[in-house]
Order: sequence, then C-alpha cells, then structure tokens
Amino acid sequence: MKTVIEPSVIDGIMKDLEINDIKTASIRQVGAIVRAAEKQTGTEFIHFEMGVPGLPPSAVGVEAECEALRRGVASKYPIIDGIPEVKEQASRFIKAFVNTDIKPEGCIPTVGSMQASFASLMLCSQLDPKKDTVLYIDPGFPVQKMQAGVIGVKVASFDIADFRGDKLEAKIESYFKQGNICAVLYSSPNNPSWMCLNDQELEVIGRLATKYDVVVIEDLAYMTMDFRQDFGTPFQPPYVASVSHYTDNYVMLMSASKIFSYAGQRIAMACISDKLYQRHYQSLKDRYNIPRFGAAFGYVFLYTFSSGVSHSAQCAMAAMLKAACDGTYKFVADVKEYGDRARKIKEIMERHGFNVVYDKDNTVDVSDGFFFTIGYKNMPGAELLKELMYYGVSGIDLSTTGSTRNGIRACSSNIQPHHYALLDERMKLFAENH
Repeated sequence: MKTVIEPSVIDGIMKDLEINDIKTASIRQVGAIVRAAEKQTGTEFIHFEMGVPGLPPSAVGVEAECEALRRGVASKYPIIDGIPEVKEQASRFIKAFVNTDIKPEGCIPTVGSMQASFASLMLCSQLDPKKDTVLYIDPGFPVQKMQAGVIGVKVASFDIADFRGDKLEAKIESYFKQGNICAVLYSSPNNPSWMCLNDQELEVIGRLATKYDVVVIEDLAYMTMDFRQDFGTPFQPPYVASVSHYTDNYVMLMSASKIFSYAGQRIAMACISDKLYQRHYQSLKDRYNIPRFGAAFGYVFLYTFSSGVSHSAQCAMAAMLKAACDGTYKFVADVKEYGDRARKIKEIMERHGFNVVYDKDNTVDVSDGFFFTIGYKNMPGAELLKELMYYGVSGIDLSTTGSTRNGIRACSSNIQPHHYALLDERMKLFAENH
C-alpha cells in the first residue's frame, strides 16, 4: 500500500522519542515526531498540530517594542503587576470589545495566557480548603489540565457538546453543589471545537458561580474570532459574549498570541473583576499575609513565577491595545484569514470522506476559524492521527482535549497556498487506501 511516509519511519521515531502510544503524546511531542520525520525524509508535512500564528506579528507592536528597547527599558525591571500604560489600555480594550468595566488595577500582564491560567488555578485552589477541584468545560486545551496536575489540584470535566442550551444548568449545578469546586475553566471560541458559548449559557455559568462562590476562569485567547459576527468596531455592538456580564466572580484571560499574532513575545492579560480583585480571604492572609485576591495574584504568584513580564513586551501590548481601541489597528480584519483557510481545508477533507466532528454550535453550523475537528469513519483519534502521519499530515488526538468523540484537532494557522493541492492529493490517496 502506497503512503507518503513509510510507516516504519514514524514508528521508529516514536520509539526513539520513547513515545509508546500516540494517544498519550502531547502537542509538543507530536511536533517533535513530525519535525524528525521531515528531517529524515525531506518530505514536507502539513502541520495541523500546533496552534502557532501563521500571520505576521502586529507592526504596531513590533515598532512600539523596538522603540521601547531603544530608550533603554531592557535594563529596568517592570512593575510586577504591569506598567501603567498597559493596564490602562487593557481596561479600555475590554470596554471597547467586551463592554465590561474593569479598573486598570485589575488588568495584570502575564507571560502568555498559560501563566495567567496557571496562576489563577493555583490561587483559586488555595482560597478554601474544602474546595480542591477545578471543573473543566471540555473539550479544552490539554495543557491547562496538565497545570492542575503539576500543582496537585483535582480535576472534574464534561464534554459540553452534549449539554448545550437548556441542558447546561443542571450539569453545571451537579458539580457546583458538591461544594468542592474552586474554579471552572473554559475557552470561547473553544479550543479545539470552535464552539462558542452564548449569552444564555454564560448567564447560567455566571449565576451559578455567584450562588456557589466559584471563580470562573474565562479564556478568551481567540476573542473576536467568531467570524459569524463582526466584532471589529471598538465601543460599538456586537460585543464579545462574556461571563463578566453575569457575575463578579471571574478572571478573564486575554492574549496577544492569536489576536495580534504576537505569540513569540509571550504576553497576555489576566483581567480580574473589580469585586474579586478587592476581596479578602483569610486563607491568603494566613499563608502569605496578603489577604486580597488581586494583590496575591501579582505579588505572590507572578512574583515567584517570573518577577513580571518582559518590559518591552508590555510596551508593545499597550500600543496594540491602544491602536485597536482607537480604531487605527483593524486586528479583527487581519485574523479573518484563518476562517478562510479553515473553510477551504474542511471542503477538501469532506470531499475525501472525512467529517467535521464538532460540526454544530448549538443548532447552527460551527464557525470557521483557527481550530477545527476532523474524523474519519468513526476511527479512534489515536489511530487516525497515526494513519494521517503516514500521509504527511499531523494533528492531535481529540481524546487529549477531554473530548468524548473520535477524531483529531486541526489548526488552520500554518496552511500556505501550496498546501491545498498537496492536502487534496494526500487525502485522495488516504481515501483510496481506506
């Protein structure tokens, strides 16, 4: 049977990397397999595995960061909870695109959303000794569960595709009422399915979070990237849907990586509601002598993690946020390219017998965007992933995201014009052999 890559090559690389089962491989491990195969065979892979921006970084950010470096900020430690400019512009940006008011003091730069979620999870797990579990609304970003494992926090989860709309309230409350949930974490648009929580669902999450005193960690890494609506005009509707409209118990994560294509500089914002920022906890006072939630976030967790975020990156972030709010930087228009790429990829895959695993967002078609999901004849995700590697295509097994469905997660970001014909050719061969 003809394949693009000899199966023995993939199998040998996995053995060398001590990856016994592709089902348990992390995103980075899958990337390592693919890079090794490319080097060994000279054959280019179609990289669906890594969610790396495939667009140039924001010119606004690059220029601002270079200017900051030229004026000497590299020799100076930044303020631990953020330079004034980035805090002010983050507060303004949230008002402009989410229509939520958060004071600048609660907008704190972090080394990417990963650090923001890590700090949030660790902090929330220490607020109440009875609350030792984080609820993940899956499918989700696998590394965020890994973070819970690193800090020894228990995990609960469910696949939200089976509990949309009116079904969500009973499902969420079944966890919250046990009294052990300290935080709930989700992304919207969702990585990997690209489903988006609507206002009815966010109202349920917010109301129950208030009732049971649970902190909502809302990961908006892909905010404004539901391209079924145009979120590109600041201070005008439509606004991005957010749990911040329905509770004061939230930390909103907002990243430069995808929306500004600024992933390499590792900067995001953890935006804490005014009320939660000021809230005092006896457990934090006893442990750190810093009882206030917001102060502990910055002066305990971020301080011990990294002593703050790169000074020049904060200057870049401030400039990008300001230009977006001023309407001079049309960042939403820039990233719409991802939706176009996903649409073209899906058309090729479906023509050769593949299906979109999470094809519906409630009752409507899921949006085309940065991530999407692909299945083939109910083939288990791990089996499909390994088979696709033999045809020079990568991805990650959906089971690693907490999904209950068979398939893989694919990313549209690194697809270049010549890849469409290549993908068509390879998937035609795949279909002929299966």
